[in-house]
Amino acid sequence: MFIDQVKVHLKAGNGGNGLVAFRREAHVPLGGPFGGDGGRGGDIIFEVDTNKSTLLDLRYNRLIKAGNGENGKTKRMHGADGADVYIRVPLGTVVKNDETGAVIADLKTPNQRAIVAQGGKGGRGNYHFKTSRNPAPEYAEKGVEGADLTVHIELKLLADVGLVGFPSVGKSTLLSVVTAAKPEIAEYHFTTLVPNLGVVRVPDGRSFVMADLPGLINGASEGKGLGIQFLRHIERCRVIMHVVDMGAVDGRDPLQDYEDINKELESYHYRLMERPQIVIANKMDMEGAEENLKRFREKYPDVSVHPACTIINEGLSKALYEAADLLEVTPEFPIHEQEAKGVLYTFTPKEADFTVVNNGNGKWTLQGPKIDRLFEQTDFESEESVIRFGSKLHELGVDEALMEKGCRYGDYVAIRDFEFVFEE
Repeated sequence: MFIDQVKVHLKAGNGGNGLVAFRREAHVPLGGPFGGDGGRGGDIIFEVDTNKSTLLDLRYNRLIKAGNGENGKTKRMHGADGADVYIRVPLGTVVKNDETGAVIADLKTPNQRAIVAQGGKGGRGNYHFKTSRNPAPEYAEKGVEGADLTVHIELKLLADVGLVGFPSVGKSTLLSVVTAAKPEIAEYHFTTLVPNLGVVRVPDGRSFVMADLPGLINGASEGKGLGIQFLRHIERCRVIMHVVDMGAVDGRDPLQDYEDINKELESYHYRLMERPQIVIANKMDMEGAEENLKRFREKYPDVSVHPACTIINEGLSKALYEAADLLEVTPEFPIHEQEAKGVLYTFTPKEADFTVVNNGNGKWTLQGPKIDRLFEQTDFESEESVIRFGSKLHELGVDEALMEKGCRYGDYVAIRDFEFVFEE
């Protein structure tokens, strides 16, 4: 079964907690803190597997979890790291954040790997907090939670040349005679229900990958027929080979067919009409084909047209040579906004450590990445840990920021789901 898009929930492993422990050997006076660090939570890593051609494995595996890190141990022993989870996907897989639509990973090379959900950092044991003023700290850090997100996974075939055209114009036949692919071929519309790939070997030694895409119809870019389901697979193609039925077997006008398909390509949101296009004037053995070809060339004198009869592999060699020549000079087309802008590295202003929100009626909210991280790592059942939490907030300038916003002693300050009283 060909599955080219799925939605999966990912939960990376949580970091293990640091340990509060002390050295207690009889022969070691004033042994001091001896608690180890928690282990790192496992990552969820996507990896390209060139033997896969579908996302079927993920269709019935909608929740994927990585291992949690173990808690720290005594004698300053580090807890074991959580097990990473590797998800094998086909070449051409794109992983997006389902909530924001941002591209997390675009896997375009064999054996490429990308960490999609990162595990949480392990908490430090009390050994790290020993100071001259506090030689026996009775607190440790808790581990940080791993990433928790839903991702939308799409497969976009990595083909160099894409075959487009109305149903039953001969795309599958063309693919079958120029490659070793064996697509289903029959005399009815929408015989091809899934994209088919094949490697074309030009006599001069060059080769490229060709994709036969299910037939488009009018309105495909708006969701009609099978077109919208498979238009994504032409996004990576650098050359489009447009197959037109010059014999007008179905009673349609070949010129109108050509215009209609190009209109659908133009309506799709990845600028498909910017790609060079080769026209295969198929079924030239049919009555009226020569007249239709003459009309076509008169109306589109600048279009590269190759008369052919795909069923007997006639007239295709020049088109294949032209496709190979175009591929040598045609760059890849960007399919993401970042690629389209030519941006490899973007400057983003440093995010504020925290923000203060006035909820009214003497209630305030603190939020921000550093505040969240500190909150997650604090053990609120330990008095020393709570004191350290307050000290760290003071170091971040939280007290001054609250007072500048108008917070008064006795007001309530919330961090996540917990409320604290603002005191001097």
